[in-house]
Amino acid sequence: MKKYLKITPEGTKDFLFAECSAMDSICGKIEKVFVSRGFKRVITPGIEFYDVFSVPCSGILQESMFKMVDNKGRLLVARPDSTLPIARMVSSRLKNSIMPVRLYYKQAVYRNNPTLTGRRNELMQMGIELLGVKGIRADLEILTTAVNCISSVAEDFRIELGHAQVFNALSQELNIDESYKEKIRVSIEGKNYSALNNLLDKLKPCKAVSAIRSLPSLFGGEEVFKKAAEICEGTKAVAALEYLHKIYSNLEPLGLGDKLIIDLGIVQRNDYYTGIVFTGYINGIGDAVISGGRYDELLSAFDAPMGAAGFAVDTDAITIKHLSDDGVSYSDNPDVLVFAEDGHEVEAINIVSELNSKGVKAQFSVLPTLEETKQFAAKRKIAEVRVVG
Repeated sequence: MKKYLKITPEGTKDFLFAECSAMDSICGKIEKVFVSRGFKRVITPGIEFYDVFSVPCSGILQESMFKMVDNKGRLLVARPDSTLPIARMVSSRLKNSIMPVRLYYKQAVYRNNPTLTGRRNELMQMGIELLGVKGIRADLEILTTAVNCISSVAEDFRIELGHAQVFNALSQELNIDESYKEKIRVSIEGKNYSALNNLLDKLKPCKAVSAIRSLPSLFGGEEVFKKAAEICEGTKAVAALEYLHKIYSNLEPLGLGDKLIIDLGIVQRNDYYTGIVFTGYINGIGDAVISGGRYDELLSAFDAPMGAAGFAVDTDAITIKHLSDDGVSYSDNPDVLVFAEDGHEVEAINIVSELNSKGVKAQFSVLPTLEETKQFAAKRKIAEVRVVG
């Protein structure tokens, strides 16, 4: 039987040196934003009961989870998502807390992507959850935190903002089942106009069908609201559009300009999201690096109904982007390598500590001779070798 001693499982990788430094830098900047906004860190188990992720609104496919059993035969999964475990935790350990609560996390999630298609099975994520409150103030807190978060790690970014109830309200006016609705949703999400038109052409023409057909093209700035209001006039989607317009207007003082985009084609996981939805993109990264919104029905599945909103950040993708940027260095080389003559080792170690405290990256040489130390410094391109004693 072949032994897999020197490789990692598909969809995973080792992180080395500069990669770890880059990730620490990215996560540190994001964490600083979260802490400054009053969010407190929590850590959930890497292994959870399958039941936590089997609630109807989870949106996580069973086949995308890594499964195992415990010694009692109970089904477990490697954590595929952080929001649901936090919902479990809030409904049990934090159920008597003063609401609202602000939580953030930094931990890996595991998704089983059979074909991979460039996606990883192990992802480091950071994110926040604002629980126990609804309304425009809570939504603005989430959105402005997302803006601060993405702007802390990139200058060229955009936030795309939508509302789950626009599509939900329109689709409720159609005489279709959940399966057909999901096909339409997926077509809109992928901006697959051909598939969307084929699905809608089979339905009886009406205002809702016409409006849904237009959703993927309702993308842009302030002008989107006027166009959408005309298309959705007389439907239940109008209330969601008005609320979204109010959110957009409140965000204008941030001066985001064309970095803030209205996209009524954001319809992912509408069995999960109940209000605003948004994604964040960084130039040079194809997929969204931030994804979130409002999900007020989620805690009801844990017998603790309350308002909830948050977002997750794909720190892996941002790290990879920063490593490829010109002019960005995450070298772990010291500025000074300190060598100690025999009997002066502790003195040299103290000097290393003193240099580091002054902001000079110093390292104690553990090699036995000065010649070997100099050779090592030359290979690693360390600028200075300092001899003590």
